[in-house]
Amino acid sequence: MAIPWPIRMMYLQEIDLFQDLSPEELRRLSQRAPMKRVPAGTIFYTPEDSAEVLFILKEGRVRLYQLLPDGRTLTLAILEAGAVFGEMALLGQELHGSFAEALTPCLLCLMSRNDVRALLLGDPRIVLRILEAMGRRLIETERRLLDVTYRRVPERLALLLAELAARTPSRSPADHAGGQTPGIELSYTHEELAALVGAYRETVTKALNDLQKQGLIELRRGKVLVFDPERLRRFARVSPALP
Repeated sequence: MAIPWPIRMMYLQEIDLFQDLSPEELRRLSQRAPMKRVPAGTIFYTPEDSAEVLFILKEGRVRLYQLLPDGRTLTLAILEAGAVFGEMALLGQELHGSFAEALTPCLLCLMSRNDVRALLLGDPRIVLRILEAMGRRLIETERRLLDVTYRRVPERLALLLAELAARTPSRSPADHAGGQTPGIELSYTHEELAALVGAYRETVTKALNDLQKQGLIELRRGKVLVFDPERLRRFARVSPALP
């Protein structure tokens, strides 16, 4: 079902990228930019897609990844609400043969080349924010590539769990060790975590069991309970100051 433009306008107003736009500018943008709801697990962009499109993630979480020659996946970035990404030469946005997958139910704003030229490029505030977002994602991609090259799977997994937990504010009502330490519950299966760290499922299962034995996490059916993200970062030999 199509989302009426007044509601689209309200959604756009909540995105940091457009925080300085006037009501009239938001109205024009909302009338031109369609929005699309995408169920969790949907791959909504592939290397075969040739059309230029800019995605603005309003709700949900998206994974950008590539396929490795041995069939594994290499996660390039995990994007949160407010992220801007896509294939758009005007903005230097390229997915470089990547797939985009909705990790959770997502609400996406889609913009064509003409929309970007008419509605975004004329506002230096928006262009600057897009460039800043691109810079942050480039740093994240480089870090993930270094992780795959130089870190063992347990270290990559610990860092990923710490990162996901830091982005999940809600805590589980169930406490660790008889109600002493609440944890952060992550709804990911072993197979999903294996895809995120670019490893085989069996290797990730063994690493998860090892992390549980060390008291860093607790495994549940389809979920992982993280007790202390900073301890996971220390385990992965990553400075707590890093994102």
